[in-house]
Order: sequence, then C-alpha cells, then structure tokens
Amino acid sequence: MNVFRVFRRCASTIFKENVIKIDNHPINYLKVGEGEHNLICLPGALGTIWSDFKPQIEGLDKSKFTVVALDPIGYGKSRPPSRKFDVKFYHKDAEISSKLMETLNIKKYSILGWSDGGISALIQAAAHPERINKLAIWGSNAYITKDDMTHYEAIRDTSKWSEKMRSPLEIVYGADNLRDMMIDWYNALDKIYKQGGDICKNDVKKISSPVLILHGDKDPVVPGEHPLYLKDNLKNARLHRFPDGKHNIHLRYAKEFNDIVTKFLLEA
Repeated sequence: MNVFRVFRRCASTIFKENVIKIDNHPINYLKVGEGEHNLICLPGALGTIWSDFKPQIEGLDKSKFTVVALDPIGYGKSRPPSRKFDVKFYHKDAEISSKLMETLNIKKYSILGWSDGGISALIQAAAHPERINKLAIWGSNAYITKDDMTHYEAIRDTSKWSEKMRSPLEIVYGADNLRDMMIDWYNALDKIYKQGGDICKNDVKKISSPVLILHGDKDPVVPGEHPLYLKDNLKNARLHRFPDGKHNIHLRYAKEFNDIVTKFLLEA
C-alpha cells in the first residue's frame, strides 16, 4: 500500500539489474553486496527497486549484507504484462519472491517489507519458516477495516495526487496505466474488505522469526491500530515508532532507519 513515496533515480552505474523467468513471469531484480547476512527487499503497491529502496540499496553495509531487491510481477521492469490484481495478489508476491531467492541459491535470509511488501513478507515467513531469519516491516497490516477503505478511497484517483507524487510514477507506467493500476489495486482491497477484511491473520500467528515493526505515528495510510495488532499477535516482535514519521519512514529518515534495522538484523 505504498503510494506516498519519494522516487529518486539511481545515477550510479555500479548496480546491474537482471531479468529472469519465474513461473513464466519476467522478474527484474538486483543483487548487491557480499555480506554473510542475506536480505530481500519487498516494495509497496506499484513500487520498484529504485522508487522504494534506493537508500537501503546504497546505504546498507555491503560487507555485512547481500541485498536482493525486485520489481514484483507487473511493476517497473517486470513488465509486460502489467499487474493484474486479485484477492490473492499478496500471496502471489510472497511466492514469487521466495522462488527468486531459491533461484539465486540463497537458502536463508531476512526480509525488509514496506507496506504491501510487508504484508507479503508476513505471508512468506509463515509459509517458509525454515528459510526466514528475521523480518523488518513497516506501513503494513494484516486486515482491512472500514476506516482503512476510507484512506484508500482518498488515494484511488491518481489525478488528485500531487505532481511530486504522481509524475515520477507516470514516467514508469504512463498516466493512463498508472490510473488503471491504482483503480485495480483499490478494487482488489475492496473485495478483500467485503469478504471479511482478513489478509493474513492466520499467517501472523504462525511466525516465530524475530520481527521488527516500524511505524510512523503520522502515517496517513496505515492507522496506528495495525502495528499494535501485529506486535500483540506475533510471537517474537518489537515495535519502534517514529513520532513525526509518515508512510515512507525509510526514505524520510533513511540513515536512522538503516541504523536501526542493521542493529536488529545483526544482533544475536
């Protein structure tokens, strides 16, 4: 559920992206670093490697981490075709990212998941507990409420977004395609809500890996009840708050965020 992002292109030439087929889908990914701790970064809605994780790809210590990031199915350079949303798209994203790590022969790893990516991270951790080391998630939720749908309704129409938020994504997708994808995303969440609102509550209860939940207290997309629910229902979780943070705390407070996450991931 990431639409409040700051998109910044990477001008560096040291990072090489590749495209491979997974379940007959073209998946664009990036792998950097040579550290012992493997890490995959899962973007939010409509998100890409560089729109969602530039400060982490460039800022995390490459001697300590090997970082994998991807454009999920139908996003960024993992097109064509464009994303088709249904009520199980979170589970499909979790499956594809897991298979990407298998293809790269990375057997044990941690996950950084933002927004939609955090939801898929929870599903992935529940499905493959033997492979997951730790999770760091933010801007994510395990269920959808009527209040949540009000927030999503407010951001459904891309023509009402600010120029700063809309223009970079129009460069990636085109104005019409961006509009249509956002409407499809909203409609999928609306169907989940009308079916009871449960996204991954049962998955949350299965997770035993350590989880760091980060939350911006001024997040306009994900209300504060969601990180509290996750903290109370995950077996081994802690919560770190950014009092003035919004939805994109890892971009707005990149160095502080990276330091906090690094300490969590590397501690015994």
